[in-house]
Amino acid sequence: MQQKIENAETSADVYIQKTSGIKFIDKIGYALGDFACLMSFGLVTSILQTYYTDVLKIDPGWLMILFTVARLWDAVNDTIWGRVVDSKKVGTKGRYRPWLIWMSVPLALSTVLMFIKIPGMSVTGYFAFATVTYVVYGMLYTAVNIPYGSLASVITTKEKERSSLSVFRAIGSGLGGLPAIFLSSFCMVKIIVDGREASEVNYPRLIIGVSIMAVLSVIGFYLSYRWTKERVQTAPPAVRQKGETAKIIKALFKSKPFVVICAASMLMIAGQMFTQSYYLYLFKNYFNAPELYLLVTVTSYAPMVLLILFAHKIIAKTGKKEICALGMLLAGVANFVLFFLKTTNPYVFLSMCLFCGIGSSFFLLQVWALVTDTIDYNEVKTGVREDATSYAFYSFTRKLGHTIAALLANAALIW
Repeated sequence: MQQKIENAETSADVYIQKTSGIKFIDKIGYALGDFACLMSFGLVTSILQTYYTDVLKIDPGWLMILFTVARLWDAVNDTIWGRVVDSKKVGTKGRYRPWLIWMSVPLALSTVLMFIKIPGMSVTGYFAFATVTYVVYGMLYTAVNIPYGSLASVITTKEKERSSLSVFRAIGSGLGGLPAIFLSSFCMVKIIVDGREASEVNYPRLIIGVSIMAVLSVIGFYLSYRWTKERVQTAPPAVRQKGETAKIIKALFKSKPFVVICAASMLMIAGQMFTQSYYLYLFKNYFNAPELYLLVTVTSYAPMVLLILFAHKIIAKTGKKEICALGMLLAGVANFVLFFLKTTNPYVFLSMCLFCGIGSSFFLLQVWALVTDTIDYNEVKTGVREDATSYAFYSFTRKLGHTIAALLANAALIW
C-alpha cells in the first residue's frame, strides 16, 4: 500500500506537467503518423490475402496457420516491446517520437519484401518466404505503432484536445487506407479464360504501387516526428522487478474500462476486416463488377469526412461512449440486413455499406481518445502509468480481431 501511495505521489508530482496547449501542427503531425502506418497496414488488410492466394497460389488453409502463428507471437512480442518503450529514458526528443524515425525505414523495407515474388519458387517456398516476411513485418509494425499510439497521452492531458487528436488520427487513418484500396482496384485487370471474362492481379502494377506507398510511409513518419511535441513530462522509468510485467497485465485485466474498450475494438475490427477482406472477391467473382470496388471506399470513408465537420458538437451533447455505442449499433443493424437480404445487386449492397460506414465512423473518430482515457483511469487506480505497455496490450487485442477475421475469411474460402 505504501508503495502504491509513493507511486501515486510520483505520478502527481512528476508526470502531469503540461507546458502548453497543442497547436494545429501537432494535430496534422499526429494524423500523419497514422497515415504512415496505414500506408503499409492498409496493404495487409486490403490486398495481401488476395496476393497470397491469387498470385503466389498459397492454399487458404496454410494462410490460416500463418495468421494464427503470427498472432500467437504477437501476444509475446507486443508485450515485450511495450515494456522496452516504457523503460526507455526520456531524451531531448522525447520518449516515443524517436521510434518513428528509427523504425520507419525497416518497416518500409519489410512491406515491400512481403510483396516480392521470386521467380521459379515452389508454392511451399512461397509459403515459407511469406511466413518469414509477414512475421518480420508484424514485429517492425509493432515497433513503430506502439510508440506512435502512446504519443497522444504525452502531447496533451486535456480531454477536448485528446478528443481532437483522436479525430485527426481517424482522418490520417482514413486517408492512409485509401491508396491501398485504389491500388487493389488498379491492379485488377480483366482477362479471357476459356471464352469467359475473369480478373487477375497485375503484378508489375502491384509492386510499383507498394514501393511508392512504402516511401510515402517513411515521409509520413518523418513529418509526424517533426510536427509533434511531447509536452507532458513523464517520470523516469523505475527499476523493473522480476514479475512486474505480469502484475501490470493483471492490473489491466482488472480494469473494466480498459477491458471493455479492448473487447469492443477487437469485435469491431473482426467484423470490419472480415467484410473488407471479401470486398475484392465479391466484386470480382460474385457481382462480376471489379470496377465498382472503388465505391466501397466512398461508402466507408465519405461518412467520416462529413461527420468530422460536426462530430465535436454531437459528442459534446451525447458523450464519447454513447456516440460510439449508437454508431456500432447502426453498423450492426446494416450488416444484419445484408446477411438476411442476400442481394445480388451491387448497388443495394453499397447502400447498406454506407449505413455501416456512418455507424463505424463515430466509433473510429473517438476510440483513440477513449483508449487514452482508460490509461489515465488505470494510473489513478494503481498509481503507475505504463502508456506503451497498456497500448501494446490494446494493440494486441486489435490484432486478435484481424486474426479472427482472417481465419473466418480463409475458412469460408475453403468451405
